Amino acid sequence: MDKIVDRLERAVREKVFPGAVLGIFKRNGERMIYPVGNFTYEKDSSKVQENTMYDMASVTKSIPGSCSILKLIDDGRIRLDNKLVSFVPEFGNFPKKNEVTIKHLLTYTLDLDVPGLSTLKDKTAKEITTLVTEAPLKSAPGSKHVYTNSTAGFFAPIIKKITGQTLDAFADDTFFEPLGMSRTTFFPENFNKKEITPTEIDEWRGREIQGEVHDESAFIFHKENQITAAAGLFSTAPDILNFLEMLLNAGMFAGKKYFSKEMVKNMHTNQTGVFDGDLGRAGLGWVIGWPDGLGQYASTETFCKSGFTGTFVAIDPMKGIAFALLSNRTYPKRPKDNSAISAVRRDISDCVFLLDGR
Repeated sequence: MDKIVDRLERAVREKVFPGAVLGIFKRNGERMIYPVGNFTYEKDSSKVQENTMYDMASVTKSIPGSCSILKLIDDGRIRLDNKLVSFVPEFGNFPKKNEVTIKHLLTYTLDLDVPGLSTLKDKTAKEITTLVTEAPLKSAPGSKHVYTNSTAGFFAPIIKKITGQTLDAFADDTFFEPLGMSRTTFFPENFNKKEITPTEIDEWRGREIQGEVHDESAFIFHKENQITAAAGLFSTAPDILNFLEMLLNAGMFAGKKYFSKEMVKNMHTNQTGVFDGDLGRAGLGWVIGWPDGLGQYASTETFCKSGFTGTFVAIDPMKGIAFALLSNRTYPKRPKDNSAISAVRRDISDCVFLLDGR
């Protein structure tokens, strides 16, 4: 374990991030939490603790975003081949758009002609929703892998249409409360800001971002009392490990079944037959074999998800190990590229997946 801590502390010294928390869970029940560093690089900054909260950024797309859709599928309330227009009728405004299915959303094989949502930060939530919903296709559904916030943005309205609940309420009832994830929320303002790491000193908002969502478009939606699956979840390493433990144990946690074994298998089985060298392979709602985050010792079925702020979760069902690495690598300013955080993720992955999880 010394090697793991040494690598995290080196990342702090090299200013990859001011602090981080690494959580590891083994299928044999062993659980380890390693906090390192501080909230910021200032000498008097608060020390990171095991329960320090982080902005999970795009990990939100999987936990709880896609997992909520997958739960509805598992329960027979929706099907993979259901058309998106069945839930968002205004989506069918261009030819071929009525062919887009739930599976296309979960595998990010929907290619809409929309700009990056972060470039739309001066628009309202309604304007962003209209622009995305009414956008034409750039390529045929299912023909191209395109990772984007706009695709994940459809999860919440689908959940609302089926259940009558907002994404946050459904996630609380279905996952977070029964899994004991009491420090996992879309509403960080309900917690003490001193328990949450800052993510960036943001020129657009004119302040240090702490206890509010970092992602620009998710911030706009939150400001207008709307929740999106693209980003916005805050959590801790111990809480996230509960969710990962459930997935590692084929959908079971503390004697309760959350997913069928078959559904969890679909999360770490390639659903498209397409391999993208940069993006890995697409499971249902998850990425399999992502080169930027997984080192050389992860098995071929390891599924994972990263977040722009510096978060990363990975589950290796073959080796019986899962981990969550939470950091605020965007503080005080976002780096010019992902090279430094990617190197840390790969090194930590190598250390973790050399362990015996049985």
